[in-house]
Amino acid sequence: MEGKGTLSVRVYTARAQLPIEGATVVVVQRGASGKYALLSVQSTDSSGDIQPVTVPAPALSESTHPGSPTPPFAVVDVWAEHPGFAMLLVDGVQIFDGVQTLQQMELAPLSEGQSSLIQNDIRDIPSQNL
Repeated sequence: MEGKGTLSVRVYTARAQLPIEGATVVVVQRGASGKYALLSVQSTDSSGDIQPVTVPAPALSESTHPGSPTPPFAVVDVWAEHPGFAMLLVDGVQIFDGVQTLQQMELAPLSEGQSSLIQNDIRDIPSQNL
């Protein structure tokens, strides 16, 4: 992979998008062998944001030929968790060369006594048919 894309993540709660400070955000990328590579582990700031993560991605020029066996983007998985909220996992976030991708992550509050490890939410983003 010759290119690089950037991933920004914002963690919040409620429809009012109230930021969650101190949430743990993990970004991983699955390799060709099926093993995951850890790209980033960060805590969100007072705005619910993490520092942008640089992700290796296929060069932009590889997206000009239809029918290519490999997609013209990299794929990462992102999860966020914070005490008192259900963990959220987003599978299949697509990262393009030279593009900043923003992944919004809304965490649902837990009732008292519930564990974030048991109550979780998984969202899968299907690949684009390019």
